[in-house]
Parts: sequence; C-alpha cells; structure tokens
Amino acid sequence: MKKTFIIVVILAVVIAIPLVQSRSGNADLAVNIEAVELRPVRASILASGKLSHDEEVMLSTEVIGKVSALYVEEGDEVEEGQLLLQIDDEAPRAMVQQQQASTRMQEIAIESSRLRLANLETQFERKRMLHERGLLDGGDDAFEMASNELELAQLDIQTREASLAQARAILEEAEKNLRRTRVYSPLTGLVTSLDIKVGETAISSTTNVPGSSLMTIANPDSIHTEVNVDEADIANIEVGQEAEIVAIAYPNDPMKGVVREIAISAKQPAGSQSLSFTVKIDFTDIGNVVLRPGMSTRAEIFTSRDTPLLAVPIQAIFVEEDRSSAVKESSVFLYDNGTARKQLVRTGISDDTWQEIEDGLSVGDRIITGPDRILRTLEDGDAVSEALEDGE
Repeated sequence: MKKTFIIVVILAVVIAIPLVQSRSGNADLAVNIEAVELRPVRASILASGKLSHDEEVMLSTEVIGKVSALYVEEGDEVEEGQLLLQIDDEAPRAMVQQQQASTRMQEIAIESSRLRLANLETQFERKRMLHERGLLDGGDDAFEMASNELELAQLDIQTREASLAQARAILEEAEKNLRRTRVYSPLTGLVTSLDIKVGETAISSTTNVPGSSLMTIANPDSIHTEVNVDEADIANIEVGQEAEIVAIAYPNDPMKGVVREIAISAKQPAGSQSLSFTVKIDFTDIGNVVLRPGMSTRAEIFTSRDTPLLAVPIQAIFVEEDRSSAVKESSVFLYDNGTARKQLVRTGISDDTWQEIEDGLSVGDRIITGPDRILRTLEDGDAVSEALEDGE
C-alpha cells in the first residue's frame, strides 16, 4: 500500500511540474500567432463509387446454340453494325430451306387452282347460255351443279392463299432465327468484357446463367463515375459543382470533374444500413490515368465556390457545449499585447485546414494558433509571448 502511494505521488509531481512551469512566466507560454486573413475555404463532401458508362450494352442471344466463331477479343474497338459472333446455324438454315420449299409448293398450288377456276368459269358461262335457251342437257340440275363447282373452286383458291400466307409467316420467322445466329455491334465502342468462348452454348435467357451474357460493348467517351452520397449530405449537392476524383488504382493522380446528375430517389447500397443517392460526375481532366469500367473511385465534391473568406486554422477554434441547453459556443484566443483574450465567434463552412468566421473577428486580428499543448490549458487573461521562429 505504501509503495503504491509513493508511485502515485511521483506521477503527480511529474505531471504537475510542466503545468507549474507553464504558469511561472511568459517565457514558458511561448505561443504561435497568426493574423486573420481572407483565404479560400472549400467545403466538400466525400463519397465513393465506381466508373461506369452511359452508352453500354450487354449483348445476349435470342436463340440457343453453340458459338461457332468469335470475331473480336476483349479490348477490341468495334464499329456499329460490325459482325461480332456467329452461332451454329445448321438447324436454322435447314428450317429456312424447308419453309422456302413449302411456300413454293403453296404458290404452285394456287397457280393450278387459278387455271382450274378459269376453265370452270368458261364452262359455266357456256352452260348458262344453253340453260337460258333450254338446250342444256340435264336442265336445272346440271346448271346448279356447274354453279356449285365454280363456287368450290373460288373457295379453294381462298384456302390456298391463306395457307400461302401462313407458310410465308413461318418462313419469315425461320429467316429471322437464322439472322439471330449472327450478333452485330449495336454501337461504336470497345469490347469491355467477353463472357463466352467458341464451343460454349449461348442461351436465350434474362437470368444470370452461364451463356446468357455474350459480351459488353461500351462507348469509352461516355465514361463517368457514379458515387453514393449519404442522404444527410444530398441537400448540399448541386448540378455543376466541381469535384476531385481519385481512382483506387491511381491514388496519387487526382482527376477533375463536375456533377452532371443527381438521382431523384434514394437507394440502400448492399451492406449498408443507410440510404444514399447516386450522383453522376463527368470528367473534365483525367491527366494520365487510364480509366477502366468498374474501377472503384472516391470523389470529393466541393459544395462551395473557391471564394476568399475570413478564415482561421481549424486547430485555433474551441467549441464548448452546454448539454442542458443544447447550446454550442465557438471561440478563439486573441493575442492582446502579451495577454490571451478569449473571443466568441460565429463559424461558417470549413475544409480540412480552414474554418470560416462569419462574426467575431476582422482582417488583421492576431490569434493564437498553437502549440497544442499550451492551447489545451490556455485560459482567458493568461500571459503569453510570441514564439520565435527557428533560427532567431
């Protein structure tokens, strides 16, 4: 017990001596002093996201079949309408040939029926004239039979024409399926991903199963970054604000951009408990960075203009809060001819270095900015002296 008491006393002495020395004379309270000036203060919001394209198409197939030929590789430049991929077309081509034959047979049948109808019309006209004179063998019965044969021939043509229309429709669908075995590029751009190989089966499906996705084509000029801004900060984001973007692969090469679009509705990103809004940022200067789709990015969106404001270093600001009344007060220490004077201030926006002062200070006022070990214990009315610069 006695040993513990001795250790506590020693620690108290060690801590107390610097404090006593700091109050013993002006020389021990040498402080850093800085004049209040107008400085550029840029408030900002940080957000993370990834690179994406406005013009991007994931190609899939409308027919099922094995890939027989690939004419591009990942990273290739392609033109709109360029042939990219061929699916085995043996079965669709055979179907087209079969339907072409069926269509031709219907056309021949119609030609034959029209010849027969023309012959029956001639015979009917002859029988009608004979019937009117009373010279037709068989009388009324023969004339009625000739009329029925003519009507049946006309109906037969209508039936065959309907069959021809059906055959042509089937042929058109077969030709369409044959064309679907060839995949063409819908736009000019780059092959950003190639998800299938020669010999694999392409599957017509909207679900994420192997073979349902063939490749992705994107216009490199439409690349931008999409970041998720927390709902608490979205009110400060506006279209046209400047931003600094850093790709994770190039941490030392910041790029410049501008906010182009803000999502109307919020969403909840995977693995997050809070809501956020997607903000699209266009690049204005990427420097030497090679942008690739899907890269992770961080963006600092500047919510204020680069306008000089009355500002002081952040470390010079003291914030005191009365929890009972929920009142916060900010203050700084003015240097007043060797004395520290506490001064209440009203603060505005801030960045990583500077805090805007809206009220309480004027240009040219001299405030105490450090060192931190003295600022932590400094009180209103303490005697201080200006620290000499190194070498003086």
